[in-house]
Amino acid sequence: MNTPIRTTQGRTLKTIVAVLSALALTTSLAACSSDSTDSSKGHVYFMNNKPEVVDQYKQLADMYTKETGVKVDIQTGASGTYDATMTSELAKSNAPTMFNVSGFDQFAKYQKYVEPLQDTELFKLLNDEGKANSYTIDGKSYTLPYAAEWYGIIYNKKILNTYCSKDYAVIHSADELTNFQTLSKVAKSMQEHKDDLGIEGAFATPGLDASDTYRFTAHMSRIPLYFEYKDMNTTFSKTIKGTYLQNYKDLFDLELHNSPTEPSMVSSKSYDDVTAEFALGKVAFYPNGVWSYSQIKGNEVADEDLGMLPYYMGITGEEETGPAGVYDASWAVNKNASKQDKQATLDFIKWMVTNNDAKKILSQDMGFSVPFTTFNDKAYQPKNPLTTAARAYIEAGKTSVRSFTLPDQQWQDDFSAALIEYAQGTGSWDTFTKAFVNGWSTEWNNNEQVLGSVPQATAFDKQ
Repeated sequence: MNTPIRTTQGRTLKTIVAVLSALALTTSLAACSSDSTDSSKGHVYFMNNKPEVVDQYKQLADMYTKETGVKVDIQTGASGTYDATMTSELAKSNAPTMFNVSGFDQFAKYQKYVEPLQDTELFKLLNDEGKANSYTIDGKSYTLPYAAEWYGIIYNKKILNTYCSKDYAVIHSADELTNFQTLSKVAKSMQEHKDDLGIEGAFATPGLDASDTYRFTAHMSRIPLYFEYKDMNTTFSKTIKGTYLQNYKDLFDLELHNSPTEPSMVSSKSYDDVTAEFALGKVAFYPNGVWSYSQIKGNEVADEDLGMLPYYMGITGEEETGPAGVYDASWAVNKNASKQDKQATLDFIKWMVTNNDAKKILSQDMGFSVPFTTFNDKAYQPKNPLTTAARAYIEAGKTSVRSFTLPDQQWQDDFSAALIEYAQGTGSWDTFTKAFVNGWSTEWNNNEQVLGSVPQATAFDKQ
């Protein structure tokens, strides 16, 4: 599964309600009436796959039409219907001029429709990570990432400060948490003294209910993958060795044995259960992403007490990295649109990422951290303390761990099942390793047969 807004499963109840409320919005939403537009200026037709932000997109379309006279239509494919709607719409003569791409599987499906963008002024406005996460084939880049998210080990500064004041503390400040060895010592010490600290465990439960496994399959799995690709000097391989799966095990074991829940019961804990453990101040550490803020806020953890560490596992070189970044949500332009409509579409996208009012809608109302250089000012970053914490690593010169593409949901489901058996004591770690490594090549080979394409490998050190 590919992440992020949410292309991962980490939606809050509020977001889920918004999505469900938008399911009826699969019909075309005309953003402006024909009597206020000038057809000679071209037409923009955007196929959107984010029902939760359709109102904001409609607002942007109305603003742009009022300012330029260019007609902008928005159609939203509700959750679970986007691919079917896209297939239907792309076959029409008045097909979408731009559309969303979330993950390599969608890019592969629509690859024959995407316009190369690497030479456009718009593409050059992307920041370095935005450019690196554009889907590229033979030097041509076809997508514009528009939302960056990060995931790492969220922590409660208040609990950590209380711990540091104790005689039994093994650190004096959270600033000393810069590697796995220290994190492990702190977590075990906190677990030993949890009653004195007034907590139920050092880590939130590593929940392996279906709603929470994405934290281990779609997120934590990408850390050892990143470092293995770095060793191979590549950005894609259909085969992997699982070089750093022992490090994955070390972190998982640390969570498993230093949480409020017995290992045999972790598969019964849902995303909401484990998020509540952290939000209510019952645990100090919670591996998850910036999107979890909407469910954490308003409970027992103040904004100023929210921090984020990278996914420390004990891998050499991880001290120079920050939290992992996800750039799955992208815009693409339909190469089959008329020259006039393509230009109108590029102009509309450029306006969204350069107009100050539009930038505020994208960053504040939609909550996107947009990877264009025009959003570098803090005024155009979402008001999310976890995003601020993650970006602080970038500003300090640390490298974000890149979230390289995963094969498919089947791969995740298979190794999730093996992870559950390991946690419950009914399966071995060797079974998990085989599911991870052997399943990787199996599913990429299957994908190549079905989709006709796999990600193109480039040199890691050129990214």
